Parts: sequence; structure tokens; C-alpha cells
Amino acid sequence: MADNDCRENIIAAAIPLFAAKGLNGVSVRELAGAAGVNLSMISYYFGGKEGLYAAVLSAQFAVLDKLGEIKQMDIDTLQKFELYVRATVARYRRSPYLLRFYTSELTNPTACFETIVKPAIVKVVQILLDTFTDGLGHERFREGLNPADTVLALAGMINFYFLLEPATAELVDHAPERDEQLIGHIMDIFTRGILK
Repeated sequence: MADNDCRENIIAAAIPLFAAKGLNGVSVRELAGAAGVNLSMISYYFGGKEGLYAAVLSAQFAVLDKLGEIKQMDIDTLQKFELYVRATVARYRRSPYLLRFYTSELTNPTACFETIVKPAIVKVVQILLDTFTDGLGHERFREGLNPADTVLALAGMINFYFLLEPATAELVDHAPERDEQLIGHIMDIFTRGILK
């Protein structure tokens, strides 16, 4: 197996283990067994379990880098927010463990929080703030809204929907086939609220 293939195989095997048990809940032996490699391979490629965990978080949070592309597009502010909502829904469908890493690091941060997780979150929030501020400048939104509160409410709607999925499966249809309807509802609530 090529070096890069072996490294990627170890990361892929580690993702569900770290997502389920956290950094301290998984042993190097368990990680090596899941990847089908010798224990020494984890040290060789990552310098140890903490390095592997950092590589996993880097891979998981790298998907957020694509949001910068939305900011650069020459389209209406609301279209940018809709693309953000679409990208977020698609991201959780493709990376089902990402939300677990978010919540784990936010509630029980490791050394990776300051170097990987927080910068990724701050970058996304800044993109949303810049987009909202641009919309205010073009009179797309009503005055008096706090930009930070507004964009955190949007991000919260999407993140909380997926966070609650295990607890609300009997109450809410979380099927991917319903994503277009979900995106429409989120945008409707974000832009028009819920009042008649």
C-alpha cells in the first residue's frame, strides 16, 4: 500500500472511533486494529494518537474552506445565504461525523480546539457576517438587526436540525429526499420569520 493510501486509510478508520468515543476514549491499539495496520504506523504517520486526532479534525473541518468560494461569487446576498444553507446540508450528508466533532470540541475542547476547530468556525462566521453586512449596505435587510445574532441564528437553525436528528427521528422526516423542502423552509424562516 502506498504511503498516502495507508495514511488516508488510518484517518478513515479513525473518524468513526474518535467521533463516537472522543480523543481519550480510543486506544492506539483500537485505532490500529480498525485500520488493519501495525501500532507503529500511527506513530510513523502521525507522531501518535494526538497527531492522528488532529489529522482527523483537519480533514473533517477542511470542508468548511469551500464556503469562502460562496463569498466571492457575484450574486445577490440572499442567493449567497441559500448557497450556504445548501452547502451545510450537503456537508452533513457527506460528513455525518462532523457535527459530533463540533459538539465534542465545543463542550470538551482538546488542544486541537484552538488550532483547528475554532479557526474553522470563526472563518465561517466571518464569511456570514461579511455577507450579511454587504446585504445591509445594499438595503437587502431591515435595519436594526444585529449582524452577529442574525448569522448565528441562521447557522444555529441548520446545525441544530442535524444535531437533534437522533432524538427527533420519530417526529421529523430527516430523509435526504426532503432536503430541498428543508432548505426552502430554512430560507423562508430566515427571510420572512414565522409571523402571519
